[in-house]
Amino acid sequence: MILEMVRANGAVSLRELARVVQTSEVTVRRDVRALEAEGLLDRRHGGAVLPGGFTREPGYPQKTHLAAAEKSAIADLAAGLVEEGDAVVVGAGTTTQELARRLARVPGLTVVTNSLLVAQALAHANRVEVVMTGGTLRGSNYALVGSGAEQSLHGLRVAKAFISGSGLTADRGLSTTNMLSASVDRALVQSAAEVIVLADHTKLGADTMFQTVPIEAITRLVTDEQAAAEDPTARELDALADCGVQIAVAPLGLHAEPPVHQSVSTAPVVPRRSGPPSAPAPLPGPRRPGVHGGPPGQLPGRLAELGAPRGR
Repeated sequence: MILEMVRANGAVSLRELARVVQTSEVTVRRDVRALEAEGLLDRRHGGAVLPGGFTREPGYPQKTHLAAAEKSAIADLAAGLVEEGDAVVVGAGTTTQELARRLARVPGLTVVTNSLLVAQALAHANRVEVVMTGGTLRGSNYALVGSGAEQSLHGLRVAKAFISGSGLTADRGLSTTNMLSASVDRALVQSAAEVIVLADHTKLGADTMFQTVPIEAITRLVTDEQAAAEDPTARELDALADCGVQIAVAPLGLHAEPPVHQSVSTAPVVPRRSGPPSAPAPLPGPRRPGVHGGPPGQLPGRLAELGAPRGR
């Protein structure tokens, strides 16, 4: 059943696998390891993908079902980073599509995008101006790519870029499986004063073929709380924070959207992983002066910020 789900969707999270096969994530993780040893699939942090993950990209229908709740939570939080009257660029992807649905409520917003899905989500927002790039349509993700898309972005300057990808590591930054998509994404982020990456836990620690954004160019990462709950992805978050990336962790299960015309008020909270109940939450490392731990057990209800902002 696990193999059937991975083959049908291209990539599946451990949480979804456990739900479908009605067992624990621990059991599913053991089964995924066994299947990987036979060469039938590849493991990723928090999930499993078809073999050949460096070059293989799931299609749009498969992506919409992968980590859907996490993408929704990430979009809720990211929308609060956009203010009335902002000009932003939004890249292609299912997570950015979720973000666009929330940005439809922000008055006076200008959105530049190469994504037909983002443009469609904003098509009936009468207070939002949508500017599309030129380019050639890439049908697998409904994005405009190629020299036409890149040239239309020359000379553009906006406040923020919201971008997703196929993988994110502290060593290499954001990456994707398609060369044309990577080239346009680079042009998008070069136009922005602040680069915000939207990546759920299944993408943390994954490294794919084409680098999109080097780690030093990423201002902030918005991810889901499961990324901070598991050791491999939690260590990746620590490494990203050590590189100067601000980490915003979106809680799951809270469907109320923040007021999208205001900035999110953030309080630095470090996820607790060990220690007695009364002990303060430990800091991930001594290299982040000025970051303070918060009371244990509050991560699901609060935004977690790791790492200090960099001067840009």
